[in-house]
Amino acid sequence: MDNESILITCPEILDAGGIRRGSVLIEDNRIADVSNTLSPGDADTVIDGTGKLLIPGLVNTHTHLSMTLFRGIADDLPLDRWLNDHIWPAEARLNGDYCYAGALLGCIEMIRSGTTSFNDMYFYMDHVARAVEEAGLRCVISHGMIDLGDTEKMTAELRESRRIIKECHGMADDRIRVALGPHSPYTCSEELLKETAALADKNDLMIHIHVSETENEVSEVSRSHGMTPVEYLDEVGVLGPRTVAAHCVWLKDWEIDILAERDVKVSHNPSSNMKLASGVSPVARLLQRGVNVSLGTDGAASNNNLDMFQEMKTASLLQKVNLEDPTALPAMDVFGMATLNGARALGIDAGLIAPGKLADIVILNTRRPHLTPWRNPPSHTVYSASGADVDTVICDGRILLRDGELEVLEEKYVMELAEAAAAELTG
Repeated sequence: MDNESILITCPEILDAGGIRRGSVLIEDNRIADVSNTLSPGDADTVIDGTGKLLIPGLVNTHTHLSMTLFRGIADDLPLDRWLNDHIWPAEARLNGDYCYAGALLGCIEMIRSGTTSFNDMYFYMDHVARAVEEAGLRCVISHGMIDLGDTEKMTAELRESRRIIKECHGMADDRIRVALGPHSPYTCSEELLKETAALADKNDLMIHIHVSETENEVSEVSRSHGMTPVEYLDEVGVLGPRTVAAHCVWLKDWEIDILAERDVKVSHNPSSNMKLASGVSPVARLLQRGVNVSLGTDGAASNNNLDMFQEMKTASLLQKVNLEDPTALPAMDVFGMATLNGARALGIDAGLIAPGKLADIVILNTRRPHLTPWRNPPSHTVYSASGADVDTVICDGRILLRDGELEVLEEKYVMELAEAAAAELTG
């Protein structure tokens, strides 16, 4: 679908390539030009970028969108009790309508906080896809598969994944794509993991999986298979350049080597890892080894929001204090993780403000007390800004938020819908 052309005049521009000034012209769903010679007559719609910062849309590479409905329940518990006693029982009551409501709410939260693309693993993913299509965002979705060694359950999980692939892959002018989502090496049988790898190879699909999130997981997999989770997943063929491995907290040096050699994409989730006391991912070592590390929020039940600006700051500070090194994970590096690295992880031709790239763009209002004096855009973006500073959001060349006002979805209706769904699920 063709969009009207959009010109954003005279913003400051920040991407992984650095800082500069220039106007940005969008035609259809791509950036057509970035220069200082563009004029308002060059476009159908003109956005004044004076006093604003233009950045690539943020990319959230690991979340469970409909878990917005579980925000604030079962806080301050270890992961196994959080899952077994609270989250999984609540999830057993989910249906498509509930997941649709939670996904709509999550989409609004992400738009308002500058995320234009995300990688989602959950249930009733055709309903999630419908919400994303209405919101105008870009995503990769996967049905979360768990079989716990039950052959009938494995068959059902693979059948559901194939259904989602058939119904949703390429939806919304290809803004929505489908991946395969085996939950983890400790909740999926070896046969399910091997079937996943084969199906991904056959259909050229991504794989989205939790890996080495906790010490308990590492111990359980090692006890069951005589290998670490990374070694085991490599053995069964799950690891490769189309694999996004979420968390990767408990890694040995040789496992980092395997991830690098297989070109696995790692999604770092610092807030969730801290809240569940899972540990600290060795992000600095992963980056030094050449692993593509991006950022994810995880679900809103274990974060408890989807604000990628908060995630950038948390990621940087966590590495600094953990390594006792104030130079660890500097602002530009973590900003690149949230933009260009995220786009690369999901196979999206975005993450930079350059001609030919997809027009996934966020504009920040820099005239705020907490961003004054405006002297260091990377620092302010990572350490001072929040999702509340997002002024305008464009995804796939379409304006979703302008001057702080949503141009998609009815916010009040969505919040009421989600509130009612959450009350029925957890009340």
